Amino acid sequence: MYDWLVAAVLGIVQALTEFLPISSSAHVRIVGEFMLPGQDPGAFFTAIIQIGTEAAVVVYFWRDIVSIISKWCKALVGKHDRKDPEVRLGWLIIVGSIPIVILGLLFQDAIEGALRSLWITATMLIVFGLIIGLADWVGKRERTLEDMSWGQGIAYGFAQALALIPGVSRSGGTIMAGRFMGFDRPAAARYSFLLAIPAVLGSGFYSVFQTLGTTDMVIGWGPTILATIIAFGLGLLVIHWFLGYVKTKSFAIFVWYRVALGIVLYILLGTGVLAAT
Repeated sequence: MYDWLVAAVLGIVQALTEFLPISSSAHVRIVGEFMLPGQDPGAFFTAIIQIGTEAAVVVYFWRDIVSIISKWCKALVGKHDRKDPEVRLGWLIIVGSIPIVILGLLFQDAIEGALRSLWITATMLIVFGLIIGLADWVGKRERTLEDMSWGQGIAYGFAQALALIPGVSRSGGTIMAGRFMGFDRPAAARYSFLLAIPAVLGSGFYSVFQTLGTTDMVIGWGPTILATIIAFGLGLLVIHWFLGYVKTKSFAIFVWYRVALGIVLYILLGTGVLAAT
């Protein structure tokens, strides 16, 4: 029964942190270490429960997604204007998804092993927290998604790939890139959500395929499915709140939170309260 409790808590943690620029993988890793002393919930578990939060993105942006896919497909066969902003956005999402796929496959062993050290997580929380703060401060706040160039789309893709390192944050990396390139907060957040769909769902279902038939999972399939369902339901509420928040507020609170959490994590690791691996 304890596995079910752990899974439920981690599903809540995943939903509360996936869309905020504070790194859901870091939080799942840290909370998992507290609840399962000496054990990492695992990269597979993290990837699978992310299917829940990404399904929430698909539901929330369903009309946008259908419109983009429909126009993109029609433009592909010459039945729609290829210069339509949504057609271009479809291509940018495809191009922007390539870096994380290639780097994820090339560095899979490191991602599932060495890079999950909590020392690295603590460092990334602080370093990228400060970078996000800088990006938000210097951002011109004048560009929308219709202004995005191909080069900026690729830059977004590499920024998303940084999230392969726990502590960076997928939304944090892409929002950071967007703010540095002058996109306003709502545009940076919206594109961050849309860009994540292919990568996260692909990673999640790939992890499902890899773990089918295995008995090597730290948390079993039943509890993992429960965590995924919780992440989906609560994730819908978090998306709605966050998109409303960024219309009028800066990312300062998330920057200070990341720095504070990173420092606390250093202390817990240094005193032996938490194990790094």
